[in-house]
Amino acid sequence: MNPTDLFLKYVTFDTQSDESSTTTPSTAGQTVFARELVKQMQEAGMHDISLDGNGYVMATLPENPEETASGSCVPVIGFIAHLDTSPDLSGKNVKPRIVTYRGGDIILNEEQHIILSPSMFPEMNGYTGQELIVTDGTTLLGADDKAGIAAIISGMKYLTDHPEIKHGKVRIAFTPDEEIGRGADRFDVEKFGCKWAYTVDGGATGELEYENFNAASVKVTIRGRNIHPGYAKDKMHNALQSAIRFHSHLPENQCPEKTEGYKGFYHLTNLNGTVEEATLSYIVRDHDHRLFEEKKALIEHIAQRLKKERNADIKVEIKDQYSNMREKVEPHREIIDIAFEAMEQCGVRPIVQPIRGGTDGARLSFMGLPCPNIFAGGINFHGRYEYLPVKSLEKSRDTLLNIIKLTWSKYSKHATDISSPAGRL
Repeated sequence: MNPTDLFLKYVTFDTQSDESSTTTPSTAGQTVFARELVKQMQEAGMHDISLDGNGYVMATLPENPEETASGSCVPVIGFIAHLDTSPDLSGKNVKPRIVTYRGGDIILNEEQHIILSPSMFPEMNGYTGQELIVTDGTTLLGADDKAGIAAIISGMKYLTDHPEIKHGKVRIAFTPDEEIGRGADRFDVEKFGCKWAYTVDGGATGELEYENFNAASVKVTIRGRNIHPGYAKDKMHNALQSAIRFHSHLPENQCPEKTEGYKGFYHLTNLNGTVEEATLSYIVRDHDHRLFEEKKALIEHIAQRLKKERNADIKVEIKDQYSNMREKVEPHREIIDIAFEAMEQCGVRPIVQPIRGGTDGARLSFMGLPCPNIFAGGINFHGRYEYLPVKSLEKSRDTLLNIIKLTWSKYSKHATDISSPAGRL
C-alpha cells in the first residue's frame, strides 16, 4: 500500500469534527471513515481489529513467531493518528492534485484567484523539484491527520508483506475529535496495552516533539441592557461596547500572529452579540505553567475590573484542556532517542521543537501512556493553503518502520544487528 495512494483516497472522506455536537464521534463522517480503515486493516492482515461505539479504532501487528515462542521481551509500542479534520474550513469534496513544484506561485484556483505563493509561505522554496499534493483552494487538504493515518497503514502493510523483518508487537489506534480537544476523552489506555506510543500528527519533515502548550478555553458572556438610543443616557448598558473594552485590556502582543517558539498567547476565536448580550471565545496557551496560570488570572482580573468600572454583568468560564506533556515524556528519554535515530537512519534531520498546539499525545501522556509526536509531513494545516510533499509522507512511513526495527534491536534477546533501515529500501 503506497502511502500517497492511501492518502488520496482518505481525503475523499468528509470527517470534519463539530464542537457543537454532543455525540462521540461528533460527526457521522468519522465513523464512515473508521469503517473503511477497519476494512483496509483486515485486508492488510492485521489482528485484534476493533471499532467501538465511540469511533475509536484499534488493531494489532503481532510480533514475529520466534519472539512469541521464546517469551518476547520487546515492549509493545503504538502509533496513533486522528480521524477528524479541523472545523476551521470545509473538508467536503476535497479535490487533491499532485504538482511538481518548479518554484514560484502555484495557482490553486484561477477563477477565485487563490494562489499558494512563496511570498507568503517561504518554506515552499525548500520543496523545489518535489511533488506536492495541493487542493483547488476551496477546502483544506486533510493532511492533518490523514497523512499520519496513511503513513501508519502503509507501514503496517509493509511489515505484513515482509515477515523477514524482525519486530515486536505493535498496536495502532485512530481517534475521533482530536481537533476539538476530545480525542483522548474515551481512549482506553489499558486496552491499548502499550509501554509507550507516538502520535503521527506533526508537520514538516523531521519534526519530533515532546513539549506542548498548556491549554484552556475561555468563554466570556456579557449581559447588557437595551434602551431606545434616544433615551438611553445613564440607562443603556451596551454589551458589545463592554466586549470591545474587555478585549482591549488583553496584551496586544500576546496573540498568535505576534508570537513564536515558547511564547504563549490569547487567541480570540469568536465574537458575537447584540446590545443585550455579547460573547467572546478565546483559547489561552503557554508552555510555562506559571505564565499559563497568570494568563487565566488576568482574564478574571479584567472581568472584575469591568464589573466595577462599567457595572457590567460578566460571566467568565475557563476550562483547562490539556497540559504540557514534557514532564511525563522526559523521564523516558529512550523513546525520544529511538525516534531521533529512526529519522537519521532514513536521511531525515530531526527537528526537536515545542508544539505550538496540542495532540492526543499530550493528554495520553498524563493518562499513563508516554506519547511524543512525530511528523506526518503536511504544511499549513487547517486552511486552504495546506499542502503535503509526497517525499515527506514517505519519510514519515519510513521513520515508523525504523522505530519498530530499532525497538526490536534494542530489546529483543534475539537481536544481533538491525535490518536495513526502511529509508534505504
